[in-house]
Amino acid sequence: MSSRPVPDDVTFEHVPETDQSFENALAKARAGDRLSIDDGVELLTTGTESEGIDPERKELVLEAADRRRADVVGEDVTFVANLNNNVTTACNTGCLFCNFKDSAHRFERGGGEHGGFTKPPEESRRIVEETLDSGISEVCSVSGLHPAFALDEEHHEILAAHDSPAKTVNYKPPEAYAVDPGTYLDQMRAMSVGGVHLHSMTPEEAYHARRGTDWSYESVYRRLKEAGLDSAPGTAAEILVDEVRDVICPGKIDSAGWVAAMEGAVAAGLDVTATIMYGHVENEMHRVMHLDVVRDLQDRVGGITEFVPLSFVHRNTPLYRRGVVDGGASDAEDELMIAVSRLYLDNVDNVQSSWVKYGNAKALKLLNCGANDLMGTILSEEITKRAGGEYGEFRSVADYVDMVSAVGRPLVERSTDYRRRRRVDLDDPPFGPRLGPRADGTPMLDRSPRAPADDD
Repeated sequence: MSSRPVPDDVTFEHVPETDQSFENALAKARAGDRLSIDDGVELLTTGTESEGIDPERKELVLEAADRRRADVVGEDVTFVANLNNNVTTACNTGCLFCNFKDSAHRFERGGGEHGGFTKPPEESRRIVEETLDSGISEVCSVSGLHPAFALDEEHHEILAAHDSPAKTVNYKPPEAYAVDPGTYLDQMRAMSVGGVHLHSMTPEEAYHARRGTDWSYESVYRRLKEAGLDSAPGTAAEILVDEVRDVICPGKIDSAGWVAAMEGAVAAGLDVTATIMYGHVENEMHRVMHLDVVRDLQDRVGGITEFVPLSFVHRNTPLYRRGVVDGGASDAEDELMIAVSRLYLDNVDNVQSSWVKYGNAKALKLLNCGANDLMGTILSEEITKRAGGEYGEFRSVADYVDMVSAVGRPLVERSTDYRRRRRVDLDDPPFGPRLGPRADGTPMLDRSPRAPADDD
């Protein structure tokens, strides 16, 4: 039985009921056998024959996942020195789990006051250039779907030629807005400077960059790669089961669209990541079905460097304000989600624990539940903060040293793709990044553009 309440007005076809037993599923997990969907559901629920999560069974699942983590990637705890540069909050998609976006009409000339932002390409370039001196090796950019955003000038012409483009292809020309976001290719060129790794263009953004055309995802991602894109984040996944998407994000691409975009990115020669956002209206069957989509995608095309479970932050979201949900996932659900992700995804090496979503203490606990990566320094993070997140938006290398020392594991700075690694000597302060194009080990706070000048 599901350990989460289902909204009164929601009926799902897929429910957490199986013919498998918890004991058999656990035995397969311990043996390293490939798990079925029913196996995963039994592990996530700690047995579907009873309500709630059994604490003793939960610990057995966590132990199996921790052993698998040690076998697959060893004891290293990895992190990346990165900057988040989200370009715009303008978006009309209307996802009910999101408080990041602002209705795009507010950004039009004369649209009035709003709390959002749009950064033109020159501002994105300035932010990245300044932050390179702090030692970052990655820029991560995930943005709203601004109606004036197009892949390039040809795309602008195609979109403008549609009948009623605002209604049919969610397009208005840049001159309608107070700030022109430029094109996607402009933004890629602006942020891909100084040898930094650019991690951007989710499947939803890629759909936006090809809307109104017959262009393939592969061709779009190839153009983005030529402009400087190095890898693509597999966010916008939420739950890859359409009956859930119909509730929480009916205006978004469907599950097949997300898969097609990821296939296109990999075909274009890009690494990708994959995510799940859980703890809202979905149940354990949906979560494992999602894991199965990701595992199948990796089997077929490869390219997924890490899996990132994202626990739903509910406080400022429409789902919470409208009474559809009354909270997010429990601590036990978070632990089991990490653990079953590790056990089910036998073809994805790296599982991330997000301090932005979980906070430091729980993020560290999840390193003993199957996770091996502790996210990034994130010099700016607006998405979770706007949803009601409480855990800040920056961690220095010294912060990582303090955190990981508490669990007695080696700390390793990594590149976005995990191909470059540097073990941090915990006995040799001061601590700073070394893998970025301008990194020399200087502490990030000493060289961050946020830090005051010496004569201030």
